[in-house]
Amino acid sequence: MNVHHQIKEYISAQPEPKRSDMQELHGIILGMMPDCKLWFLDGRDESGRTVSNPNIGYGSQARIYADGKTKEFYQIGISANTTGISVYIMGIKDKKYLAEKYGKKIGQASVTGYCIKFRALKNIDVNTLVDAMRYGIEQTHA
Repeated sequence: MNVHHQIKEYISAQPEPKRSDMQELHGIILGMMPDCKLWFLDGRDESGRTVSNPNIGYGSQARIYADGKTKEFYQIGISANTTGISVYIMGIKDKKYLAEKYGKKIGQASVTGYCIKFRALKNIDVNTLVDAMRYGIEQTHA
């Protein structure tokens, strides 16, 4: 199954209104990154054990680990969770930046060093989310 089909299946499997919100987010991100690499991670590790929620990734960056090894990973990710949607903005070095810059403006969302979590798009300022994602993309653009 190709990645486009996996993404379509994953979004389609979500209950409403999460399905519509994820479809809208998918469109917003593709509008920002029209030619980006798409990822679908099913949440399982190499041994097949579930370690996270499935997630959709957009873009590509080289992540450098403490041991000096590099691994390709996405720049922006989205995932359904039990209470809503998580948006992952990967590769920002300052782990306080997202919360300090966007936390008060975004609305009803939890903002950590790389994740913005919310119940529904209607509860947040989507333009602020777009600004945060755009910042993350700029920080990790090769």
